[in-house]
Amino acid sequence: MKKGKIGVQMMMLKGKVEELGAYETMRKVSELGYHAVEVSQIPMTPENVAEIKRASQDFDIKIAALSAAVEPMLPGMPGEALTSDFEKIVNDCKTLDCNFLRIGMLPLTAIGHKDKIMEFIGKAEEMAHRLAEHGIELYYHTHHIEFQKYDGQYLLDIIKNNTTKLGFELDVHWIQRAGVNPVEFVKEYTGRISLLHLKDYRIGQIDTSEIDFKDMGKFFDLFTNTIEFAELGEGNLDIKGIMEAGLESGAQYFLVEQDDTYGRDPFDCLEISANHLRKLGYSDWF
Repeated sequence: MKKGKIGVQMMMLKGKVEELGAYETMRKVSELGYHAVEVSQIPMTPENVAEIKRASQDFDIKIAALSAAVEPMLPGMPGEALTSDFEKIVNDCKTLDCNFLRIGMLPLTAIGHKDKIMEFIGKAEEMAHRLAEHGIELYYHTHHIEFQKYDGQYLLDIIKNNTTKLGFELDVHWIQRAGVNPVEFVKEYTGRISLLHLKDYRIGQIDTSEIDFKDMGKFFDLFTNTIEFAELGEGNLDIKGIMEAGLESGAQYFLVEQDDTYGRDPFDCLEISANHLRKLGYSDWF
């Protein structure tokens, strides 16, 4: 029976890496039953790369994907980028036996400017072809801003229709936040996805105990900003439908992520999500 591989997006564990180190953090990931990770927002120092490799071998954890910007998110911003650190990034992929690389988001200076976005996508497509020569596939991670419309088309569809080598890492929470059905939209990207981000979509509680209703502006700021990132099963997404649509559409890795845990220990969040996926019948995907 065809199945995918469930893993963890390590962005949500960057604080744990700072506290425990990459090796011990990945040991805990393994103890929770996960055996794949996507590495993001973890400094790819020689020490961290070595620790990630050692943990991968010791705990049987597949490095599903690494992360890299095409160019700095803002001019002069520190960090690795394909335009300046191509060989180093490729070497990290090879060291960690990883053939997927993903771009986290648009450069901040391009957001809201279609011409700048298309210029960026042209560079990303060029990098995708260069990386393919090394056996590495390049993917673009989506948020909600790619569902802005230009001439009646979603920006994301414009990007898809103007690229052939670049793939897409769809994030189901952000698709929902954009007002689009994640199950149906994932199917539209059949053949262009290998990586899928799993996080639930929850409407949070509103605490009005300290609200001065004489200032209705502040109340409506609170009222209209109640959306939260949630553990799988703790929100309103059709997780099983998403899993099946993802598998049908070519996704290989289903990566659990939570951008904000609202004070809860991220390991606890990952355990809740793992238990929900097992309850839905995906135990053998871990």
